[in-house]
Formats: sequence, structure tokens, C-alpha cells
Amino acid sequence: MSRAVTVIGGGLAGSEAAWQLAKRGIDVNLIEMRPNVSTPAHKSHLLAELVCSNSLRSDSVENAVGLLKEEMRLLDSLIIKAADDTKVPAGGALAVDRTEFSRVITERIEGHPNINIIREHMDIIPDGPVIIATGPLSSKEISKSILNLIGEQYLYFYDAASPIVDGSSLDLSRIFRASRYDRGNDYLNCPMTEIEYTTFWHELINAKAVELRSFEGPKVFEGCIPIEIMAKRGMDTLRYGPLKPVGLIDPNSDKQPYAVVQLRQDDRHATMYNLVGFQTNLKFSEQKRVFSLIPGLENSKFIRYGVMHRNTFINSPKTLNKYYQFEKDPRIYFAGQITGVEGYVESASSGLVAGINMALQIRGKPPIDFTEYTAIGALANYISDKNIKNFQPMNVNFGIMKPLDIRIKQKRERNRQIGNRAISTLKSIVSAKLDNIIK
Repeated sequence: MSRAVTVIGGGLAGSEAAWQLAKRGIDVNLIEMRPNVSTPAHKSHLLAELVCSNSLRSDSVENAVGLLKEEMRLLDSLIIKAADDTKVPAGGALAVDRTEFSRVITERIEGHPNINIIREHMDIIPDGPVIIATGPLSSKEISKSILNLIGEQYLYFYDAASPIVDGSSLDLSRIFRASRYDRGNDYLNCPMTEIEYTTFWHELINAKAVELRSFEGPKVFEGCIPIEIMAKRGMDTLRYGPLKPVGLIDPNSDKQPYAVVQLRQDDRHATMYNLVGFQTNLKFSEQKRVFSLIPGLENSKFIRYGVMHRNTFINSPKTLNKYYQFEKDPRIYFAGQITGVEGYVESASSGLVAGINMALQIRGKPPIDFTEYTAIGALANYISDKNIKNFQPMNVNFGIMKPLDIRIKQKRERNRQIGNRAISTLKSIVSAKLDNIIK
């Protein structure tokens, strides 16, 4: 087998896989079709572009995605290191300046002597070792090649992104800065009275959405459900979801608002803010009209409107093993959201595992099983579980990890112990296989 690996796709998973291979002395041809060919969601030529939120979610190890990030730090993840280097205030979450984040990753990839970036559209799967990380927005041509490879139809769901507004266009006299429960002041909060909320809700549920003419009965990923669909579930649904007021006191009234819209900083210089939880498929004119009803956003300038796009993924339990390796052709690995892992961090983690195990295969060494005791291993086991009959995308969560041997009723303590066990397990794996994992 040739030592040169082709990685198709320069997103989070592909960039991480290329980095893990290159740092182990493996030559990599990283194929990225942008800017020659773009997608409905991408805006730039940069590698690892964040097309939805700028948040990588919780950074606490008592949260499953926070644990996953800590495990990836132990494994020298390029993506998490870049996120740590470009983070912006976001309370207990790890959020980044999205442009700086992608720029840092692009520069590090471009600067590595073992990585050759090829800016072209690849429509076939080449010979030799390959990691397919084409993402949920794979082109029609490469999708056809993958379809021929795996021999069955893709699965799909719809995903949506939130709009971003210009910070200088906000009316700060109506907005207060705070995080819930006095945990800092990292968010801008737009308080709503009952009348303001009721008016907003009525306009939202009656607003015109973009028609998805090519598809019938779109399946929407619950974690990114459009806010207009969520609102139609009931008048108070948003008040128990993204517009919940709990833990926030409006300093202008010294009372908890009826509802609150939160804005999260989207860039390092605090010039842009995204509307938290406002993933949407509304027409752009409707987004401007309805979202301008939010107190403080009456004259807001929208830098980016929310969009909805179709994500595809393969039926991984029928196709891959727990190393993200294609079982019918072991020279091929898959990584990223195309495997059915959902989320930025989860996508990068699959690239990390695929990159490490591809490097080991090239060296003639056995793959590493990170086990269900770790978050990174639990995800790999989930997407390859042959017992799953109705496979759907999955964020990392404690439910897919190996349960504790003892019963602990308190959720936070239970999660803490699962997290501690995971870190201990991973350190043991690293210690036992140091040369294989790190070098």
C-alpha cells in the first residue's frame, strides 16, 4: 500500500484526519473542491469553515461534548487546539471567532510539509488509501461514486443555521449583558414582555418559509430544528427552549423577563452576533420583518440570514467498523457527518480516529479501539453498532457510553464519574500505546 493518503474534503473531519496522518510522517493529498465548487452553506475558501453556529457547545467535562473535547485535547487535536486559540466569550461553552478559527486551521494545514492541498473537485474515489470526509453537503458527482461504492441509498435530514447581525446596529438601551445565574456576562439579552412575545410568536408561526420543492416530507434534525417549526408546537414552547428567561434578571426592571432572546458573540472583535437557537428556513424578507420585532433588533442589520440545507449520511452500521473503516474495502475510511455523527466536535473526533487508525494500518500495526468507556470511542461504537435498525445522526451523549458499575441517582455526579473514568481510560490507552497514538 502506498504511504500517500488521499483525504477527500477539507472540513473539520478531513482537516483533522490529514493533520493526524501528517504528524505521524504520512504524506497526505488533501482534496478540497472549494472555491472552485461551493455548496449552499459555505461562504469562503477556508478549510474547516463553520457553516452553522460558532459554538462548539459546552466545555465542561460533566457534559458529554465537553468530555469529548477534553479527550481530543489529550490526543493533540488540531481542531480543538484551534478552537482554544480563537475562542470568544460564551459562558460555559467553547465558541470561536469563526473566521479566525478557519484561518488558523488553514494556515497550519498549509504550513505542514507532509500535506499537499489540492483545490479541485474530485468525482471519483481514487486508488490507494483514502479517507472520505466529503461532509453532509457532498457534491452530486462524488455522492454517486460513494453510492456505487456502498451499494445502497443515502439517508438524509435537513439542517438549519441561525442569522447573524451587525453589533453596531443593535439598540443597546433595550438589551442587557449577562449569562444565566450570574455566571459572567458573555451574552447580550433581549428581554420581552408578554405582549411583545405574543406578537412575535404570532408573526413567527405565520411567516413564509422557503419551499423545499425537490423533496417531500423533510426530516429535520431535532438539535437544529427551525425556530418557526418549534414555535408551532405551542405558544410557550420557545419560552421553555431558546427563549427561556430563567436565570436572567433585567436590570432595567429588576425582574425576570417573560421571554429572552440571547445573542452570542460571533467574532473576536465583538462586531457580529448570532441569534442563539434561531435556526430558520424563513424567507430572507420574513427573517428581517419578524426578527426585527425582537426588542433591541428593530433596526438591526443582518450580515447573514439563516438558511436550511439537506444533509446526507450513509448507513454506517451496515458499512463501517468502529475504526471508521469501510468493511468491504479496508483501504477506505470515512469521517465526519457523512458517517452519522452530528456536530462540529463529533465530526472532528471521527476524523481524528480515522486518521490515527489509517496511519497505523499503513505501518502494518493493529488499530486502536478507544472503547465505549471514552466519549470518542462510544461515538465510533455507535455508528458501527450492527444492532441499530433505524440509524439516525447522533450527538455525543452519556447514554451511548458504558454505564457505571454502581447506581448514582444524581445526574451531575453520575456524569462527573463517567467523565473521570473516561479520562483515566484514555490516559491508560495513550500510555500503553504511546508510540502508536502520539508519534
